[in-house]
Amino acid sequence: MTTILKTARVGAVLRLTLNDTSSRNSLSEAMLAALESAVYEAQEDPSIGVIVFAADGPAFSAGHNLKELTAHRADLDQGAAYFAAIFSQCGALMSAISRHRCVTIAEVQGLASAAGCQLVASCDMAIASDHARFCTPGVNIGLFCSTPMVALSRAVSPRHAREMLLTGDIYDAQHALRIGLVNEVVQAADLTAHVQALAEKIASKSRRAIEIGKPTLERQSEMGLEEAYSVCARTMVENFMNEDAREGVGAVLEKRKAVWPSQCNS
Repeated sequence: MTTILKTARVGAVLRLTLNDTSSRNSLSEAMLAALESAVYEAQEDPSIGVIVFAADGPAFSAGHNLKELTAHRADLDQGAAYFAAIFSQCGALMSAISRHRCVTIAEVQGLASAAGCQLVASCDMAIASDHARFCTPGVNIGLFCSTPMVALSRAVSPRHAREMLLTGDIYDAQHALRIGLVNEVVQAADLTAHVQALAEKIASKSRRAIEIGKPTLERQSEMGLEEAYSVCARTMVENFMNEDAREGVGAVLEKRKAVWPSQCNS
C-alpha cells in the first residue's frame, strides 16, 4: 500500500513528501490528517530543527480534494458540517505550520494550487523549481479562495494577493519570486539538493535562538514602531540570558566554533 505522506530524516532535517499523485497531492481528509500528525510530532521532538514540505509527481498540491468534498453534498445538511470541519482542520494545520518552533521550507517542484499555494505561503521559506507554478483559482469555479487568502495575503503585497485571487490565473516561478511568494528559483534537477543544503545550514544554527526569534518576528510585524522595539528589546534580553547566547558570544570572542547547548542532547 502506498503511503500518501513519506517521511525521511537527515540529521535535524525532517522531510515530508506528499505522495498521492493520483489526486495531484490534494489536501484530502487523509492527507490533512497525515500532515497534522507529522507536524505535531515534530513540534515535540527537540532533535528536529527544520521541516521540508516536498511532493512527488507533476503537482506540488492541487489543493482541497473537490471530489471528496462534492460527495458530501448528498449529506442531510448538503455537506455544510463536513465542509466546516475540513476547512477548520486545514486552517489549524496551516496555523501550526506558520507558528511551528521549527523552520519550515516548501520545496515546490510543480503546480501549487489553491490550498496547495496556501501551504507554500504558510511556510517560513519557499524554494521553487523553474517548472513550478502557482495559482489561487477558486474564482474560476465560483469558490473564492478565502482560506488560502489568509496565508497568501501575509506572504505577498495586498495588490499582488488581489491579482492572484481575483483573476485565478496561473503564475510561473519567476513571477512568484518577483512578488515574494518564493525566496529562490533553481533548476529542477538541483531543487532537492539545494533545499537540503539550505535546511542543513539553518539546522546548524542555534535552535533556541530560532525558537525565541520566530514568534517575535510575527508579533512585532503587527505592532507600531515603538511597541515593536519595546517587545524586541525584551526578547533580546531573554535571548542574551540563555545558554546558547552565552556559548555563541563566547565562541566569537575565543575564535572557535560554537557548540549549542540546546542541541547537545538532541
